[in-house]
Amino acid sequence: MSMNLVTLLYLVASVCFIQALKGLSHPTTSIRGNLFGMIGMTIAVLTTAALIVKLSDTAGLSSVGGLGYVLAALVVGGGAGAFMAQRVEMTKMPELVAFMHSMIGLAAVFIAVAAVAEPYAFQIVHSKGELIPAGNRLELFLGAAIGAITFSGSVIAFGKLSGKYKFRLFQGAPVQFAGQHMLNLVLGLATIGLGLTFMATENWTAFFAMLALAFVMGVLIIIPIGGADMPVVVSMLNSYSGWAAAGIGFSLNNAMLIIAGSLVGSSGAILSYIMCKAMNRSFFNVILGGFGGEAATAVAGGQAQRNVKSGSADDAAFVLSNAETVVIVPGYGLAVARAQHAVKELAAKLTEKGITVKYAIHPVAGRMPGHMNVLLAEAEVPYDQVFEMEDINGEFGQADVAIILGANDVVNPAAHVKGSPIYGMPILEAYKAKTVIVNKRSMAAGYAGLDNELFYLDKTMMVFGDAKKVVEDMVKAVE
Repeated sequence: MSMNLVTLLYLVASVCFIQALKGLSHPTTSIRGNLFGMIGMTIAVLTTAALIVKLSDTAGLSSVGGLGYVLAALVVGGGAGAFMAQRVEMTKMPELVAFMHSMIGLAAVFIAVAAVAEPYAFQIVHSKGELIPAGNRLELFLGAAIGAITFSGSVIAFGKLSGKYKFRLFQGAPVQFAGQHMLNLVLGLATIGLGLTFMATENWTAFFAMLALAFVMGVLIIIPIGGADMPVVVSMLNSYSGWAAAGIGFSLNNAMLIIAGSLVGSSGAILSYIMCKAMNRSFFNVILGGFGGEAATAVAGGQAQRNVKSGSADDAAFVLSNAETVVIVPGYGLAVARAQHAVKELAAKLTEKGITVKYAIHPVAGRMPGHMNVLLAEAEVPYDQVFEMEDINGEFGQADVAIILGANDVVNPAAHVKGSPIYGMPILEAYKAKTVIVNKRSMAAGYAGLDNELFYLDKTMMVFGDAKKVVEDMVKAVE
């Protein structure tokens, strides 16, 4: 295979990746976007395998053994990925995404270590024993450091998203201590210093010390971030994994890695910015753990002492049946209960009665960007019924009923109260609806740790219980 053909095929794969990002920007084109992504990756993998054969033959080495290892790794990795993707529940999708990010970061670290150990095998140098050029050392340092931070940070994010591990670092609450930011600053400067030392001297000790500090940095960056900011963390780590791949791509002079990594890195950074904007947060404030700490201390101790108006699923169904317009607000509680199919059935029953039903999606609802959209798409909810926050907020005032299923912080009016830890965060203005129905398991606070005044309004009816069971009872009562 000629290098011109390799370049052409990599270009085709790159175009497919760009089309994949374009398609994934909207639910109606997401399937096509995924298809483009799979085609592009197939082209890239097969082209790289052919390139391995060519380079081995050029170097006078047997390509059979090396390619055999590559193919074996593809089978093992691809099989494991397919198995996990097939078995993963939609509620566990954020953890799977965090796991994948960690693997990308670890792969970048391994490749960097291999390239430093055997630069000739990667054609970074022209002969064995030759020093790695300073530019390549810088690229290896950056790729390895970002990869290490991505790996350890993603492991912590995985634990926080899972919520089933008792180890404190994996708890959803922020982990903070005195001098934390100063420690991060010192470790960051030390990591950069060791990396520059490696770049100047190609000293292995400096390289591995830099890697060790980068792994620690990844942990320290993520542990002070509370559960409310996890969607931003997921998109941020996605960006990191892309830049790690791009850095390694420069070192290996691999255009495909550079392009793919840059696409992932830039798209992840843009998504992180969008997420922060949706929460009215500074990106650096989120990175420094500025969201969770104050909120965690703001939990109202008087929650159990305040009265709320509660009702049954039958009561809620009666209210819904007598409405003309209903807006459904899904949250993570709906995902945990796997109630999306029951919700679609309820919406269908209401629509049969001539009631207009719409879904309102907050950008950071759930535990990763687009989590609610994915759940509704799985239940085959019509796309024309699903509206983003900026498109639906103006309609809450005319809605007869807003039914909130497992959401909390994204509908909390405290976002309009100065001094509140979430002040300024754009919310779904469900409190403007004529009647509000809220389904929750209990009166527990959301990830931000705040009581929600919406639950105590005279027009709000609380329906306690598992979302799936409650919605299924509503469907029966509507019939």
